[in-house]
Amino acid sequence: MARQLHQLQTIELDIESKEQALAQSEARLGESQALVEARIRLEKGQQHLDELKKKQHAAEWEVGDVADKLLMAQGTLYSGRIKNPKELASMQHEVEGFKRKRDSLEENTLEIMEQAEAATADRASLSRELGEVEDRWRNEQRQLSAAIEQLKSSLSELKNERQTALAGIGAETIDCYSRLRQQKGLAVARVEQGTCRGCRISLSTAELQRVKGNKLIMCSSCGRILFID
Repeated sequence: MARQLHQLQTIELDIESKEQALAQSEARLGESQALVEARIRLEKGQQHLDELKKKQHAAEWEVGDVADKLLMAQGTLYSGRIKNPKELASMQHEVEGFKRKRDSLEENTLEIMEQAEAATADRASLSRELGEVEDRWRNEQRQLSAAIEQLKSSLSELKNERQTALAGIGAETIDCYSRLRQQKGLAVARVEQGTCRGCRISLSTAELQRVKGNKLIMCSSCGRILFID
């Protein structure tokens, strides 16, 4: 009987191991943290690029506006219509002011354009990174799905084996075994070199003789059912 209980325990331990592996595998289904983070980085990169493009568009418009005002001021200055020296000096000062402002705006626009170019390159790099992460994730998901199906198939077979094993064991023995499994984790302990592997205490000669008779013998130290090949 101890042999049958040991076989049942082996099956149940295998079931528990595979159920744990199945739960862990199923928990990994769906989007990974790496994928989510890669998407967020790309979104932020795109937002930064969009902001820079808006700033560039606004800066270019401002440069154009000041350039138009400069042309108008220069046209007035060189038209010959202004005769008063003070008015001419004032207009000249205005023209110089527009030139300085235009040059400053053009320099600022150039800086924004350079930032936009760098942001465009960063965005392309982030897009490639996301593609690589997605490829790895899809491959992992395929492998996970295959592993899950294999685990489910193995569990189905093991549960059938468990039912077969249970059918050959009496109800009282099963109750005793189940209590021990609940209390100690392992209900059946193998005897090796005269020692209970559950508590690692040596058995007496009398205990060894009883165990070899394949009777339901409990370890006097840990209370587990003893089994010997």
